[in-house]
Order: sequence, then structure tokens, then C-alpha cells
Amino acid sequence: MLSLTAVSAGYGSFRALFDVSLEVNAGEAVGVIGPNGAGKTTLMRVISGMVPLVSGEMRFDSRLLSGWPAHRIVESGIAHVPENRRLFPRLSIEDNLRIGAFIPSARRRFAEQLSWVYDLFPRLKERRAQLAGTLSGGEQQMCAIARALMSRPKLLLMDEPSAGLAPLVVAQVFDLVRRIRAEGLTVLIVEQNVQQVLDVVDRAYLLEVGSIRTVGTSADLKNDAAIRKAYMGL
Repeated sequence: MLSLTAVSAGYGSFRALFDVSLEVNAGEAVGVIGPNGAGKTTLMRVISGMVPLVSGEMRFDSRLLSGWPAHRIVESGIAHVPENRRLFPRLSIEDNLRIGAFIPSARRRFAEQLSWVYDLFPRLKERRAQLAGTLSGGEQQMCAIARALMSRPKLLLMDEPSAGLAPLVVAQVFDLVRRIRAEGLTVLIVEQNVQQVLDVVDRAYLLEVGSIRTVGTSADLKNDAAIRKAYMGL
């Protein structure tokens, strides 16, 4: 479904990614793990069209997306749940969700998609008129995920969904990932909480200093002694 081949990218003269190659197949949940500053958020921004490629190529459903603007990438079927949620705090939950359905194909099916999202997130339905900025951290994360789902994506990008959340809420967020997968969506998730993310993904890539160091099944990486020591404290 998604394929990156030898992708390099960065900000101005600063290079954050070096010849990164990865694949996400339809129906998979794939993780990207690694320390702060490894380039994980830059990788997500490259895929969603917010950071241009310096070199390499990106394909989605066999189409070459390199150089496409962000709005066209959303229209192609990729939605991004950004780091720190990035909600519109002075708008209601429902207005935030309406913004998530801004592309023409989603606007045509807004009521149907809203009903589906509220079935997934009944708490948001109960509070749909509440301002997004007054929600708890966990509720804001739910709203951010729901907003991305309003565009009816084929691939959902999730950038550090557990960041800044209490352990109980982190468990709830990863349970939501399982539920989203059960709905048939393909997920690419960037996460520092290595132990939790390896419990919900099929495969994962280890990204360090802008380069892929290791790739394997979640079981393989859980049993990798170096990863257990460096990222799980085991």
C-alpha cells in the first residue's frame, strides 16, 4: 500500500532522514520506534506532504506521491493524527470533526461518517458541543483520531499518540488502535512507548539518527536484547 524508497528529507540545510525505506501493506499495523530526535515526526510529515523529499520516492496504492501537496495526499486516502493533537481548541468537538471531513468525497458522506465515528467514540458524541480545548488529554487524543477518521482514510498515520498521557489513558489509546484495526484500517504509528506499541503492531522499524537500523516482526523486536535494554529497560 505505502512504499518509501531511499527517502531523504529535512528542514533547509538540516537533514533529518537519510535513505529511509519502509513498506506498509494493506491491513497491517506497522510501528516506527526510536529515541527523541531520531526523525520519526519528520518521517510522518514527509508521508503526509508537509515536508518535501530531498531524494528518493514515495508511492501509495502504486501512485507516485513524491512532490504532492498535503491536501492531495489526504484526498488519496492518507490521514495524519499529529503529535500533540493540534485540535482547534475554541471550536466544538463536532466542528473539529467537520474540519476533518473537508475533502469533497468526505463532505458528501459526512453524516454517515460522523455516525460511524461517534459509534467508535461514544464519549465524543455525549460531549459533541463541548469546546475541544476544555477536554482532558485523553479525550483530546480521541478527538484528534476521530477527526482524522472523518476523511475516510485507507491509511491512518499516528504520531506519538501516547505522549503526555497518564498510564491508564495510554492503555485506552492503544485499545482504540486495536479497535480501529478491527474496522479494517491500515495503521502506521510512531511511538516512543516501545513495549505498548509492539503489543498492537504486526511489524516495526527502529529509526535512529535518521536511518532505519532494524526491521522485524513485533515478536522479533520484543525479543531483541539490544532493544529490550535500550528501550524497555529490561
